[in-house]
Amino acid sequence: MGLLRRNLKVLGTVMMVNLFIFILMSRNSGQDKNEHQKVHVPSKPFWAKQTPHQAYWNHQQQILDLQHNPIFAANNSALDAKVVDWLNDTGLKLNPCQPDFRVPTRVKDFNSLPERYKDFLLYMRCRTYPLVVDQPHICKEKPFLLLAVKSLAPHFDRRQAIRESWGRAGLMANQTVATVFLLGNATAVDHHPDLSRMLRYESIQHHDILQWDYRDSFFNLTVKEVLFLDWMRTQCPDAKFIFKGDDDVFVNTLRILEFLKGLTGPKARNLFVGDVITNAGPHRDKKVKYFIPESMFVGTYPPYAGGGGYLYSGDLAHRLHNVSQRVALYPIDDVYTGMCLRKMGLAPEKHKGFRTFDIEEKYRTNPCAYKSLMLVHSRTPQEMIQIWSWLNNPDLNCQ
Repeated sequence: MGLLRRNLKVLGTVMMVNLFIFILMSRNSGQDKNEHQKVHVPSKPFWAKQTPHQAYWNHQQQILDLQHNPIFAANNSALDAKVVDWLNDTGLKLNPCQPDFRVPTRVKDFNSLPERYKDFLLYMRCRTYPLVVDQPHICKEKPFLLLAVKSLAPHFDRRQAIRESWGRAGLMANQTVATVFLLGNATAVDHHPDLSRMLRYESIQHHDILQWDYRDSFFNLTVKEVLFLDWMRTQCPDAKFIFKGDDDVFVNTLRILEFLKGLTGPKARNLFVGDVITNAGPHRDKKVKYFIPESMFVGTYPPYAGGGGYLYSGDLAHRLHNVSQRVALYPIDDVYTGMCLRKMGLAPEKHKGFRTFDIEEKYRTNPCAYKSLMLVHSRTPQEMIQIWSWLNNPDLNCQ
């Protein structure tokens, strides 16, 4: 009898709980029904009015963002009248590779800026230059790794040292490696002697020079970046991975190939690794090489890999090329690449094997210090050859 009473008590409790849940669900259902019948009117406009930014680069990026925004492009009423004027500016219909003489009136301190700055700003809209030396054969055999080295015309010794060491083209560790050197035009304006005949001879001998007809200066390294991405899209679209760096770094190509060998799937497709710099911003000191005035750019930099050298996938290179059309040229090339990655919703990955700020001095003459590294900056041509010989010595024991 006691057991029956306890069972009835439990049953009654369960029924009460179920009834309570049923009542709650019924009330919520009614509320949802009423909610669906209400018309919600937003208290603020969904698209805020756009006003032109005072800093010139930010303003140019603002215009590109609007031009590539399908909603704004179809509805100019959402834009500030001044922005509409900029978008419809007849000056934008001119040849973008002619100097833009409107710039001095739009950058308040233009006349006080260094000459390299003035040159960059006047030609900032130009992204296409004639390719005067090409190597269309370079990727006939699809390279697993393409080494793209930023160089200057007078740097013959650096290029030759790279060819004799870490930049040897051909089969390396059972993978196809191709090497190209990226050059612009070192002109008399920058006090360089005429080296065109020597460059022509070098190109005939080695078949690895790419040269475009633009002023090869520090602020135009971003131009070199976008020109290379365009060349790769048309001439070397099937390169699996790309290393891009300076001609004064030592690269442990064998270590890079070992690292890449195990990459597959999304990790391989989205690869972008290097010595990543975060929480950085523009230098405001005119004496600094990387000086950027407030009239040019306001804000902080996205994470970016130091331009001494970084490694990324061919798949990502194509996406970088596409997105670069929507990012205004910036005078510091590695920061610009970081801007493009951010536009894609990506960020570079830091890898401890990239030492763009060198290693401790006490380790620099130790062959084993380079065994696990991918890149060290900077090294002379002689040091490149020496380190490469160390790493390829079968008797090297680093255990």
